[in-house]
Amino acid sequence: MSLEKEKQRLLQTSRRSGYSSIQGDSRPTSQKRLSNGKDDFAVAFTTTQPVTYSWENIEIYLETSQGNCFKRSPPVQKRILDNVTGCVRPGEFLAIMGASGAGKTTLLNCLTFRNTGKLKILGQRFLNGETVNTDTLARISGYVQQDDLFVPTLTVKEHLQFQALLRMDKYLTYSERMTRVGQVIHELGLTKCENTMIGNPERGIKGISGGERKRLAFASEVLTNPSLMFCDEPTSGLDSYMAQNIVQVLKNIASTGKTVVCTIHQPSSEVFALFDRILLMAEGRTAFLGPVSDALSFFSSQGLPCPPNYNPADYYIHTLAIVPGQEIESRKKSKEICDAYESSQAGQQILEIVKANRSFKLSESQEFQLDEVNVRKSPYKASWFAQFRAVFWRSLISVLREPAVLRVKAFQTIFISMLIALIYQGQTLQYDNVRNIQGALFIFLTNMTFQNVFGVVNVITSELPIFLREHFNGMYRTDIYFLCKTLADLPVYVVFPFIFVTIPYYAIGLNPEAERFFIACGIVILVANVATSFGYMISCLAGSTQVALAMAAPLIIPLLLFGGFFLQNGAVPIYFDWMRYISWFMYGNEALSINQWVGVRFNDTVCPNGVCTGEQILKNFDFDPNLFYRDIGGLCGLIVGFRFLAFFALLSKTYRKN
Repeated sequence: MSLEKEKQRLLQTSRRSGYSSIQGDSRPTSQKRLSNGKDDFAVAFTTTQPVTYSWENIEIYLETSQGNCFKRSPPVQKRILDNVTGCVRPGEFLAIMGASGAGKTTLLNCLTFRNTGKLKILGQRFLNGETVNTDTLARISGYVQQDDLFVPTLTVKEHLQFQALLRMDKYLTYSERMTRVGQVIHELGLTKCENTMIGNPERGIKGISGGERKRLAFASEVLTNPSLMFCDEPTSGLDSYMAQNIVQVLKNIASTGKTVVCTIHQPSSEVFALFDRILLMAEGRTAFLGPVSDALSFFSSQGLPCPPNYNPADYYIHTLAIVPGQEIESRKKSKEICDAYESSQAGQQILEIVKANRSFKLSESQEFQLDEVNVRKSPYKASWFAQFRAVFWRSLISVLREPAVLRVKAFQTIFISMLIALIYQGQTLQYDNVRNIQGALFIFLTNMTFQNVFGVVNVITSELPIFLREHFNGMYRTDIYFLCKTLADLPVYVVFPFIFVTIPYYAIGLNPEAERFFIACGIVILVANVATSFGYMISCLAGSTQVALAMAAPLIIPLLLFGGFFLQNGAVPIYFDWMRYISWFMYGNEALSINQWVGVRFNDTVCPNGVCTGEQILKNFDFDPNLFYRDIGGLCGLIVGFRFLAFFALLSKTYRKN
């Protein structure tokens, strides 16, 4: 195919794919604001902007350091992809295949600008003739990753509604968004389970099946009518029937004019027959790229005909695989196949197509524009308040629909508070009981700390992968997620601390005045929220549950020691004195003690002159009654300070280089 013919083919494709003249509305039909009823709205999502995506001379290296701490050696470069060139056009379904380690997943990550880590990438990627970047690609493409990440407490319909509120264009009304949700549910066969919770077997939440989860992942991406679809191992973990069903969904998506690319591992013959084009990879090189039917003739020309009644996909993968014990012969064979492809007519034709796409830039006179490919100032389609409403709604549902978690928290709170009440009950105001009362007050602080820190760590770290994926998909801002999560959890960290203090307070024999009771509840609630903020900070710094749990205890114990119970404030070494001021144990213990003892007088023969005062008791513990409001301010300051640190730690995880 000549370069000029390929340019003409690209122009014809653009005219057939829903573009109107620049004299009128130059946007693609799917982006126009239609007002003729549901039929016109449905038509708007059946057409799409044609996208030709090409990549040229892609080379990827991984640098590994050599030597040790005593001797440094220059880093060694390991080549993962070697001069890979290819192209996929509108209406085509391209499958990237190859044996394990062939480089297919690395190529998909390179094409989607994701998960590249420390890899060094060379080469160029073009979208309709223009150099593409991550923001441009994210706005017009959908990416179905191998691991399905969902909030398990949402139903299928609620999940898609949440996606529609944040990912669909601003000009669409709420009713149109919900109409689109209904269409996608029907198209992907999710009507039966639309009101079923997604679930998570690992957390004991029953939900939809594996095939339905995979279809829901496709529905989340199809919802916005992307022009370009990427899928990483869409059939992973599915039986043969469900795998064929999922690939048929992708085939139907491509038939609407979209460009579809997927990696796939060992497809069945029925699944293989659904592909339009295949890209076979071996040792990081291209072994074949072209129509499925042409692959048989190409391998036959190399003296490698596919046996009759044999799955072609299995044959290609086995032929290109590196056989253990026969590495030299296998690598030699795969190199010969890759070299033959580069010099073949199929290889040269791909080079011409890529060259045509790189040099082909349609002008306004040719009735084609790339308005939607241009990067806008904001990567988010929803406003700040729209994001807040949607994320806060989902956060509330997540809290309210996990009855197991709430039941465990309630049981833990009631059980421990009743145990404390039984152990410390009937502490009369005698000098010998002062230490017991102080111990009970300190137990309030330690229980609220460990219960809330470790509770938060488990929840936040489990949600981080979902947050990062949705954030990088341009759904909502970091501050939105953090604020909504904080507000949704707040009632839990107010109600349970209040219950925890209420049950044992009068049973122990603490200060009976009603005002003192509510002040004690308020102090414990502040301590619980400081501990929650500390848990947020640890979770966001660590990123994983195991690391966060390992970090939490060593960081809490030193602060516990400076709480004024095990070591008096005046006895703290001067070089550690600063740690008292970041210890919520110190602020909480002093505030609770002041609330308990100020103004209290009782007769006891052990006391000096036979009379004990609360001020004397506070002095014995090195607490100052004049510092009560400082302690309250310190707790409030730690709540804000730890949450700011947690937010910035979370923000750092969302930073990525261009």
